[in-house]
Amino acid sequence: MYDQLQSIEDRYEELGELLSDPEVITDTQRFMKLSKEEASIRETVETYRRYKKVIEGISEAEELLGENLEADMAEMAKEELSELKKEKEVLEEEIKILLLPKDPNDDKNIIMEIRGAAGGDEAALFAGDLFNMYQRYAEAQGWKTEVMDANVTGIGGYKEVIMMITGDNVFSKLKYESGAHRVQRVPSTESQGRIHTSTATVVVMPEAEEVEIDIDEKDIRTDIYHASGAGGQHVNKTASAVRLTHIPTGVVVAMQDERSQLKNREKAMKVLRARVYDKISQEAQSEYDASRKSAVGTGDRSERIRTYNFPQNRVTDHRIGLTIQKLDQILTGKLDEIIDALIMYDQTKKLEEMQNG
Repeated sequence: MYDQLQSIEDRYEELGELLSDPEVITDTQRFMKLSKEEASIRETVETYRRYKKVIEGISEAEELLGENLEADMAEMAKEELSELKKEKEVLEEEIKILLLPKDPNDDKNIIMEIRGAAGGDEAALFAGDLFNMYQRYAEAQGWKTEVMDANVTGIGGYKEVIMMITGDNVFSKLKYESGAHRVQRVPSTESQGRIHTSTATVVVMPEAEEVEIDIDEKDIRTDIYHASGAGGQHVNKTASAVRLTHIPTGVVVAMQDERSQLKNREKAMKVLRARVYDKISQEAQSEYDASRKSAVGTGDRSERIRTYNFPQNRVTDHRIGLTIQKLDQILTGKLDEIIDALIMYDQTKKLEEMQNG
């Protein structure tokens, strides 16, 4: 472990030198790539440096205690040694987590798709609640959101909404949100006051760069048609809506949000690239899961991951058995408590896997 930490620190120092090299500074792409690498290992290096100082402190305190000290000085040295040993244990745990294999997608932007599933209008309204919740969470994180496409129902819900979220480490925090979200509440349309159960599904996909997934134009079938709004009326007279079909995987993306065919195609390509990349990743994940159970289920998209119970102001995440009586706050985007718990659970499971070989 220490050899690994030392080589990370050496690389960090090397990166510091490279980033002040005029040749690197003028090469924008290389400078950005190296800056990203430096930022990704900074916390590990800082923790390791603090760890080395603590080890040094322990050694000095033990040396002092070996000398013939006065009672109060010996007491102070013992106290300091005890504090340093506690800090050493904490830092060792932190370092283990920092050295866990990183998900290569963690620092990526995402494309999120939210759909009303079982429950008709009520499911579409709940999809709208989830959409607002994630938008507010993204805002609190300092991320940007952009609606790529939306299919709005007559009463203001969403049959489907696709948005892009860009910022620092978006995928690392939102990757656990994929799955079926269940709501239990009295719908506004219900006159008898009966509680209904509906579901909406969320899919979170890392944005795929062109260099990561090479989609050949020959493999894409493009259909152009007139965009239509709610109720089927034509929104515009020109054929601006675009449907792309990736023939090898069968992935289809339709986009009609923009008035321009070119802009719709651009957006559709982004979503298509993410869906194809996601499909390939999911297949690889399924193979991995077949041989070894993964920590937090991000694989099975039909898995019911969370229940939002309005009468009891309760949210339960079924994967980790977490229940929070703060539904009203969570729907305003205060998701940190749930997301932090999922990250912690995932890291703990991965540490156990590593230790059990």
